[in-house]
Amino acid sequence: MGYIKEPAGIDFVVDPTPLTAADRKKISEIIAYYKSTGKKIPLQKPATKTRLTNTKRKKALA
Repeated sequence: MGYIKEPAGIDFVVDPTPLTAADRKKISEIIAYYKSTGKKIPLQKPATKTRLTNTKRKKALA
């Protein structure tokens, strides 16, 4: 992976995303499950996939 040079006058700042209490609890449950069983929790896939069509993309960019 290469080095990314910042353009003049622009600063790249990477901040952590704040987690909610529910997110922290879910992460803790996943870690505890993995430590006790050595297996990953099967995640549910979303029922439908949303995808932008060309017309929606053009409207979003406008």
